[in-house]
Amino acid sequence: MNYRRFGRTGWMVSEIGYGMWGMGGWSGSDDVESLASLQLSVDLGCNFFDTAWGYGAGHSEGLLGQLVRANPDKKLYTATKIPPKNFIWPSRRELTLDDCFPPQHIEEYVHKSLVNAGLDSFDLMQFHTWEDSWTQDERWAKKIDELKRQGLIRSVGISINRWEPWNGVQAVRSGLIDAVQVIYNIFDQNPEDELFPACRDMDVAVIARVPFDEGTLTGTLTMESKWPEGDWRNTYFVAENLKSSIEHAEALRPLIPSGISMPEMAMRFILNEPTVSTIIPGMRKEKHVRNNIACSDAGPLDQALYSALRLHRWDRTPTKWSQ
Repeated sequence: MNYRRFGRTGWMVSEIGYGMWGMGGWSGSDDVESLASLQLSVDLGCNFFDTAWGYGAGHSEGLLGQLVRANPDKKLYTATKIPPKNFIWPSRRELTLDDCFPPQHIEEYVHKSLVNAGLDSFDLMQFHTWEDSWTQDERWAKKIDELKRQGLIRSVGISINRWEPWNGVQAVRSGLIDAVQVIYNIFDQNPEDELFPACRDMDVAVIARVPFDEGTLTGTLTMESKWPEGDWRNTYFVAENLKSSIEHAEALRPLIPSGISMPEMAMRFILNEPTVSTIIPGMRKEKHVRNNIACSDAGPLDQALYSALRLHRWDRTPTKWSQ
């Protein structure tokens, strides 16, 4: 495992982190399997774990707390997220700070997450939705500073809506946040336009999420792909999106080198971007942990392949199904 500096915090975090959404309540989740996978990741050098209250109403946070207590001799960086008060994902332009993150709500859910995890503090507390207009409302920043002084959190970040990397540039340039979480992968390269330059200028850490484009970049989707009732992917991969996603994935197949899988190629593409501090693939099974962490040892892609993949940028705009 290789490590990268986490912005101005100075932390050295594993460049392959751990996204814990799936184990919070997706169909097929199993706590025993999840904990075994989490522990394997620690054994292989992973030290950055991203969860949220919204992942099973704190269930995933509880698993993270168990992991931390099981590894008292290791520094594991813990990151979670405050849900918006109105529980609307993604955020919308017309929503105000009072709709989503009034100060009392921030404090309430920081304490709830700490109880869920059984921890005294979190390394990173993130806003699970964000509108850049909120940057001008100083109340959230004052509350975060208060919680920092109390020792409940060490740093603060934002999680940006799908396909809206521009909607966080003001927050980054304000100097008020330490980290930004954004979708970044072979298809979603648009954070490079404005967001990444701002992060470099302000020394703000970047957490790259959705490295496999919700499964598209695993190369396993077909027009017959189905998920159990209630699974979030049924609402995302509507017919129009499923068809287009498969077509974009198939266009990549001629570029995959011998001995490399599409998921490995997708992960290593992100490693070519030095602005990224850590990548957080979702991993519920030990084989996924081994495969993803091995990408760090393999390193970035060679320049010729990387350049060819950059031509597959796919600019999309949010729709009613892309929450």
